[in-house]
Amino acid sequence: MREADADKQDFLAGQLLIAMPNMGDPRFERSVVLICTHDADHAMGVIVNKRLEDVSFADLLGQLEIAAGGAAAQTDVFFGGPVQTERGLVLHSLDYRLDRTVALSGGLGLTATRDILVDIGGAEPKRPAPQHFLLAIGHAGWGAGQLEQEIAMNAWIHCEADNDIIFDGAENDAWSKALAKLGVTSAMLSREWASARDGDQPLN
Repeated sequence: MREADADKQDFLAGQLLIAMPNMGDPRFERSVVLICTHDADHAMGVIVNKRLEDVSFADLLGQLEIAAGGAAAQTDVFFGGPVQTERGLVLHSLDYRLDRTVALSGGLGLTATRDILVDIGGAEPKRPAPQHFLLAIGHAGWGAGQLEQEIAMNAWIHCEADNDIIFDGAENDAWSKALAKLGVTSAMLSREWASARDGDQPLN
């Protein structure tokens, strides 16, 4: 891609990706992904609506030899995506910020340090925890042109980010709420996809 073309490209950082019915990867079925970074070379995001039922924050703190405080038992852990599943990261509001925090669009930050885990769930936090946060294991990643190709194949649609969906989506069906931002319901989508599957024009 020429540099001038790259400058004109509509990158999706700060948008929510919504998985479509023809999503071929079961790890992303009915997923909502916040795109954190996106340029001509790669894209990176975090799935925000797949809670891990068999992983506890207290156990994670124990593995890092961090004494757990009372908040640890109330903090869920999410599957952020299939890349680097041995590493955790925290998506959070920017009322909390460390030197290694990456500022994202929409007043959000991304921090992947031991310190933020201590402040969120440790017995001896050094700073107030962020007002809103989501602790994830792993993330989603795409190589050059890969995400654009998947969107062209109708595996994803996208909408503006919404903090209620990002930080409360697991409790309130983030997938349906994200579709609703586009004026779409899951019933409508099922009918349209069935028509496309049976030989009509594919979804755009």
